[in-house]
Amino acid sequence: MPEIPPPTGPARRRRRLSDKETEERMLAAALGMINETGLTVSLEHLSLEDVIREAGVARSAVYRRWPYKDLFFGDLLRELAKGGVPAEFGEESTQAATEILRDRLDLLATQEGRRTLFAEVLRTNRDFETVLRKSAWRTYLALHATFLSLDDGPLRDDVQAALATAEEGFVARIADAHRTLAGLLGYRIKPETDADFEDLAALLNATLRGLLIMAPTSLRLTSKTLRANPFGVAESADWSHAAIALAAIETAFLEPDPDVEWTEERLASVREAFAGLG
Repeated sequence: MPEIPPPTGPARRRRRLSDKETEERMLAAALGMINETGLTVSLEHLSLEDVIREAGVARSAVYRRWPYKDLFFGDLLRELAKGGVPAEFGEESTQAATEILRDRLDLLATQEGRRTLFAEVLRTNRDFETVLRKSAWRTYLALHATFLSLDDGPLRDDVQAALATAEEGFVARIADAHRTLAGLLGYRIKPETDADFEDLAALLNATLRGLLIMAPTSLRLTSKTLRANPFGVAESADWSHAAIALAAIETAFLEPDPDVEWTEERLASVREAFAGLG
């Protein structure tokens, strides 16, 4: 029997998408468009017709799922909130810290050297600069402002719950990173603060967000450095406003741990741990 060629022209019909597939394509398309342009405090800049074209779905299916534009935007806000913190946060700072620690492991032998290492890691932190230029992060910060404008109701409750979950995970990751670094360098949370690393992380997070919100209208935060020495190390150095603000919080909470004995065995294990970072 001769092979029957596949239908062409009018006989070839595109498979009709299910309502669930339409929903997934629409939300994915809208998320992609927002990540390209950034979110404003509202979603008025986003055209539903543009999203439909980008998603490649039938208009009739979209309006069957969301009879009103505001219903779609409500689900989109839920999806944005569930996305949590953009994953690339901290990667550049982690890489810079790793290079500093690997190149100056000789400083581990003295308390002054360990303080110098800690100060240099904080001074060269690039989280502030990274977030400023990432549209995904601008979207995440704008989402918090958008949440504040939502009326009481299920949408506000859903977005609040999703953002709270994302923030808890974010603070936990910051706390874990600081707990590890402080432990390796022989630092601890000051007992008199009655705090833990999660408290430290929450304040660092809040301070960074405040700096980011003010940066567009306060050029001094991005264009000026300070010749400072917040850790009292051997020499002053150029610090950004963001780095010195975050370092001030670190010095308020952290101190050398008097219970840590810097034996040759400990020095060797810490050097090995730093050498394996990254």
